[in-house]
Amino acid sequence: MSALDTLAAGGVSGIWKLAAVVMASLMLAVASAAGTGWWLAAGDRDQALDDLKAEQGVSAELRASIAEQNLAVDGMARATLFAQQRGEAAKAAAATAGKKYQAAQAQLAGVRATTCDEAMPVVRHMLEGVR
Repeated sequence: MSALDTLAAGGVSGIWKLAAVVMASLMLAVASAAGTGWWLAAGDRDQALDDLKAEQGVSAELRASIAEQNLAVDGMARATLFAQQRGEAAKAAAATAGKKYQAAQAQLAGVRATTCDEAMPVVRHMLEGVR
């Protein structure tokens, strides 16, 4: 081998060594970037999961308060219905009492009293008629 061949072989060997170092550096940079990307993505995923759990908690609280409000509205509707039924019963009782009062007044329409002794039997009769 001549000196030129030795020099050429050394040059080519140096180029290959340099290329290997450059390739190793590139691979290390790419792997590092990919690892950093995965690490950032995992952090974002963990943050998103934490946010999701927090929102699910808020959503559960809202559902519970809505259910409580619905129960309150149902209770108010039942109370309103009960009050309406009592009102109708009171109206019917008042109408019946009014008819009794009018009937008692009609029986005593022509009665005249000038003293308390004359009025008491009439008042007693009217109260008996209303009862």
